[in-house]
This record gives sequence, structure tokens and C-alpha cells, in this order.
Amino acid sequence: VQLVESGGGLVQAGDSLRLSCVVSEGIDSSYDVGWFRQAPGKGREFVAVIGWNSGEANYADSVKGRFTISREKRKNAVYLGMYTLKPEDTATYYCAASQFFRPTMEKDYPYWGQGTQVTVSS
Repeated sequence: VQLVESGGGLVQAGDSLRLSCVVSEGIDSSYDVGWFRQAPGKGREFVAVIGWNSGEANYADSVKGRFTISREKRKNAVYLGMYTLKPEDTATYYCAASQFFRPTMEKDYPYWGQGTQVTVSS
């Protein structure tokens, strides 16, 4: 399974951004796909996860109500819609795939993308 993120950039506080994660054809209904982020000098933080087959999603409390995770099976893509962005959302965002059920821990994801940078200015 290979994952490639895109869509990051420099935005202002209050703006919106949508990240994309294209997953190789190795993914099937047994996988969940999650988004993590890592700010400078900090560890990798869980953001959201979605069931590839069910479309059910879980979110970190820090982004609940502001971020939306979705998937488009025919494009093998998972999206992270980010709204009302804050400077503290600045980080490198990674998508990852796992066969665990709605995993929120980094160690439960064996497949990772290379990351895309999101910078939110105040």
C-alpha cells in the first residue's frame, strides 16, 4: 500500500484548505485511512480516521467540528477538509493506512505517505 499526500500550503488564520491522499490499489475494505500531523519539535498527533468501506469517521477533539475526513473510492482518495484554520494547526500532515479498526495511535499504522506541509499565519 502506497500513499501520496497533496494540497498543503500557506494560508491565513480563518481560511480553509483540503488535503488529498491518493492510495495505491493495494487498499481494500479491510483498511482504515487516517490523518496525522506533526508540528515542529513535537510528536506525531492523530487527527482523524475513516473506514475505507463504511465511511465512518473519528476525530481528535482538537479538530472536531472544524475538520472533515471523507473518501472517494473510485479515485482511491481520502480527503481532509480543514476549516477555520488556526496558527496551531501548522504542521506536516501525513496520511496513513491500517488494518486495525479506527486506530488513533501512530504505532498501529504500517503504511505512511511522505507528508504535506500546512502553514497557518496569524
